[in-house]
Amino acid sequence: MNRARADRFIIFIVTLACIAFTAESILMRWEYWVPPLLIAGIGALWALHITQRSDEKYREAFYFIYSGLLVFFHGVHETSFFDVSLVVTLFMAAFSLLDKYYVITIVLIEYFIIMAIQMVLQLTGGYTDFDKLQISRVCLHIGVVVGMYFLCRLMIANRLAAEDSMRRKEDRLKDNDADTDDFLSNVSHELRTPINVVNGMSSIFLKNNESSEVELIRSAGIRLSNQIEDILDFTEIKRKENILEEEKYMATSLINDIVVMYGLSDRPDLELIVDLDPKVPSMLKGDIKKLHKIFRHLLDNSIKFTKTGGVYIRVFVLRRDYGVNLEIEVSDTGVGMSRKDIALASNGFYQANKERNREVGGIGIGLPIVYGFVHAMGGFVKIESKKGAGTTVHLSIPQEVLDPTPSLNLSPDFWGDVVFYVRPEKYKIPQLREYYKTMAVNLAKGFNLHLLSAANPQELERLVEDRNVSHIFMGQEEYEEDPSLFGMLKEKGISITVSVRPKFEIPRGSEVTFLPKPLYALPIVRVLNRGTGFSGISDEEKPGRITFDGVRVLVVDDEPMNLVVETGIFREYGMISETAESGKEAIDKFLSNEYDVIFMDHMMPGMDGVEAMKRIKDLSKDIKKVPVMIALTANALSDAKEMFMKEGFDGFIAKPVDIEEFERILENLLPHELVSHEGRVDHNA
Repeated sequence: MNRARADRFIIFIVTLACIAFTAESILMRWEYWVPPLLIAGIGALWALHITQRSDEKYREAFYFIYSGLLVFFHGVHETSFFDVSLVVTLFMAAFSLLDKYYVITIVLIEYFIIMAIQMVLQLTGGYTDFDKLQISRVCLHIGVVVGMYFLCRLMIANRLAAEDSMRRKEDRLKDNDADTDDFLSNVSHELRTPINVVNGMSSIFLKNNESSEVELIRSAGIRLSNQIEDILDFTEIKRKENILEEEKYMATSLINDIVVMYGLSDRPDLELIVDLDPKVPSMLKGDIKKLHKIFRHLLDNSIKFTKTGGVYIRVFVLRRDYGVNLEIEVSDTGVGMSRKDIALASNGFYQANKERNREVGGIGIGLPIVYGFVHAMGGFVKIESKKGAGTTVHLSIPQEVLDPTPSLNLSPDFWGDVVFYVRPEKYKIPQLREYYKTMAVNLAKGFNLHLLSAANPQELERLVEDRNVSHIFMGQEEYEEDPSLFGMLKEKGISITVSVRPKFEIPRGSEVTFLPKPLYALPIVRVLNRGTGFSGISDEEKPGRITFDGVRVLVVDDEPMNLVVETGIFREYGMISETAESGKEAIDKFLSNEYDVIFMDHMMPGMDGVEAMKRIKDLSKDIKKVPVMIALTANALSDAKEMFMKEGFDGFIAKPVDIEEFERILENLLPHELVSHEGRVDHNA
């Protein structure tokens, strides 16, 4: 019995006793002023228990003192001589539930005091004739109370021993969990070094020579590195050691990254529909890395368990005093989840198919990681699903707004009506048709567009004749049905845009715009604003391929293969790199050469990276050579960046090297004259 139930049981017994004693007091004409006090005391007991206002030990002390007074009041009346033992036995048994030896000892002492008072009353008042029978009854009662006392002590001892055993067992389980987490963390950390080599070398080979075999190696390496990172994330979530790394980011960039990552080129049988509300603020502040991981896990799960149909992503915001709630919905037409599956997903490991010959893979921690990340960011997760009817995961995550300007805008010079030409019968799964319809409607609301729909060529031609149509959007199937029709419409000055599958061969000389799937807000707004001189996208023009020509780099790592990979990556950016295999060698090379950047590994024999960095910084003050110091390490725990930055590093990059992260950090830390771009991407192209 837990403590709350024990308290309720004790109060219940005391309440019944109080009612009985009150009735007896009235019938036997005992002290008239006592019953109101008894009733008031019971009210106070229940009030304390219900409100839980004071500390537990003080509440239990009040219960015990009140009960002791109640027993004493009843016991000191001469008519209660043979009832005292019964009452004391009941209260001793009840209060033994508190598992405190001194409590039942006090009850026993009170019993002997009451019995002594009773003996005086009986002998002086002559209420009882103490013959052999009465004496034997008194001895029996005393024996029962004493026996109950020792029985209660034995029961308390057994319960305390059981609790102690259970506590030791729980401690052992916690220690085992901690040891397992440490083991997984250490193994994951050690695996990052060889995976860094595999990913880095395969990337270098692919740049020099395209090869399907090398692409498979690189894909396998990326998958393994993601799983290693997932293990680290899951371990930190379990330990509640997850640290947020908040920075500014653009909503359009986040969505663009998701589309690039999940274009579904390897699953042409599935549709990806992306619904971005144009009114999402252009610049937000939050943990962009965790948002990427959240999307990765949600989309991996949706694609993994969806054989036909597709996946629908919706992103919008709800305005709040502190900024916005970033609302993310990921829906699919997959196998769905039961209520039990949803409950398991929120509490720990979950894998939909645990049979030996399963069709899908995964280590079963994707959804628990999503829950952990979202809760760490102050948000919530809601899953709606039915077996065989698909799944919708809704996330709400608070974010700070840095720039409230809408992320997508329509040109003030835009004119005309927009037609979405879609043949409904081509969708075998009705949900897909609803996904596309919802996306188009939300986009039209966001831009205040006059949106029209056509389900066949006849409706389309009628709309063109009756309305001021400026743009037509359609799918590949609609276009291939009658390409000449759209060539004719193009000649009338109507913009024709076709969303096509990968590997679609664009007809020569066609003036129709062909956009790769998925068709979503970013390319649509560029098409709508084409020719107006207005991009409509809050992002600045993104630079083309970035280079760091002539930047002198020192790479410090005790693993030779890491040095090969990292120098190979740096060479692709035009950097001049040298290597050192220890902290001491790095200091020697720094004293005899000039470097713009030093990449420093953390764990090295002799002198670790932190100590080497501090010595180099101290030396740089004297010789006035101050290189940028960047930690390049396999330590990818969420608090690693914070730790390295506190130690004095200027930047942090985890292995395996994320190229986008690498470029972003160097571009921010290096002087502008050391950063160049080979070209710029025109948003209106």
